[in-house]
Amino acid sequence: MAAIMALARSRPLAFGMGYSLLKTAGCDLMVQKIVEKRENIDWKRNLAFGTFGFFYLGGIQYAIYVPLFSRLFPGAASFAAKSVADKLKDPKGIRELFYQVFLDQCVHHPFLYFPVFYMIKDFVTSDTPNPVAAVEEYSSNMNEDLIALWKIWVPSTFLNFALMPMHLRIPWVATTSLIWTCILSSMRGSSDVPVTNVFAGVDASTFALVTRTVVGPPPRLDPTRGHLVVFVRGADRPGIVASLAKRCYEQEGSITTSKMMSLGNEFVIILHVSCPLEKLSSLQKALCPAKTALAGQWYTGEDGMSISMSVLDASVAPPPSPAFTGKVSLTGIDKPGLIYHLSQTLADHHLSIEHLQTEQHLSEGLGPAFFSTMCYVVGSSQPDLPALKRSLKDLEAKLGVMCSVEALEVKRRGR
Repeated sequence: MAAIMALARSRPLAFGMGYSLLKTAGCDLMVQKIVEKRENIDWKRNLAFGTFGFFYLGGIQYAIYVPLFSRLFPGAASFAAKSVADKLKDPKGIRELFYQVFLDQCVHHPFLYFPVFYMIKDFVTSDTPNPVAAVEEYSSNMNEDLIALWKIWVPSTFLNFALMPMHLRIPWVATTSLIWTCILSSMRGSSDVPVTNVFAGVDASTFALVTRTVVGPPPRLDPTRGHLVVFVRGADRPGIVASLAKRCYEQEGSITTSKMMSLGNEFVIILHVSCPLEKLSSLQKALCPAKTALAGQWYTGEDGMSISMSVLDASVAPPPSPAFTGKVSLTGIDKPGLIYHLSQTLADHHLSIEHLQTEQHLSEGLGPAFFSTMCYVVGSSQPDLPALKRSLKDLEAKLGVMCSVEALEVKRRGR
């Protein structure tokens, strides 16, 4: 420990930059693996946090807290070295302590720290960085971000500027921000889904399930293969899924996307099957021998299961690649109208829903049911993200739910 303190005293800038790098990158890794329970690390996101920690927290913040504040407040170092009793007898030092905290928390962080963080994150994680859009995103999150910041950093900054010698100001910040970086990573890393249970009547396991919900784009149709959309319903019993999947497998069919569930006494299935073109006809016969099912009508087989299917035409040219893609979520106590209000809000901002998934999670005991939905949305033009976020905030206030939107990297669309 003595050697570490000696290094911090002799080379405060290098020590602060290295410490901040390890701290920010390490905290983000912990959040991704432990809190978000990711199987694959988002290394671009981790690089964004590491870069921000190294250059800004360790470098720029050192220049502000030590050289700049030493010039603005020449008595800061001597005030920090005084005993508590002597500090209480120094009104000028106390006044300058409040000035330093004010400049740091009400000027430095709102107008420099957060804008730089959002721009670095955008630069590292986006193929087409847009600093203006990054700052606009911060503007829409500003109130929430600053409130979260001040809860931790106002008391910590008072202790830092009142007690720490100049060469330990950055190590103190880095140590305190072990907690803050975890909060910032959870709030602004990649997903805005909350990581704590804030809804009454929702158990922890249900909330963990919600935070792991993932919705991606719908499957793109390969024109070199055959495609079927299949609907099945019938009395629930063991073996329904196995029987259907076996018939697809025997005709080299792949089930790409499906929804299968028990509803009352019935089991209901909707799925997309892709197969070699030469196997399409035999796959249709294997699933349903009646031609009426291919015309959109229902056919009931000997097993009591009713089936209908449609052939999808993959030869049609796909729509142009969207200018915007994103994920939108809504979570809260279940009530009528949640999907209607969310979908209307998205439509008002000219966003089309390409994939939507909803779940109702029953809480233990007599608590109300918890509802979650995630949807993958696209737009032919870039939406006004700050305006969209304000609309979702209005929706939160109106419905008593939590909403989030995450802009995704735009990739060239296939079929």
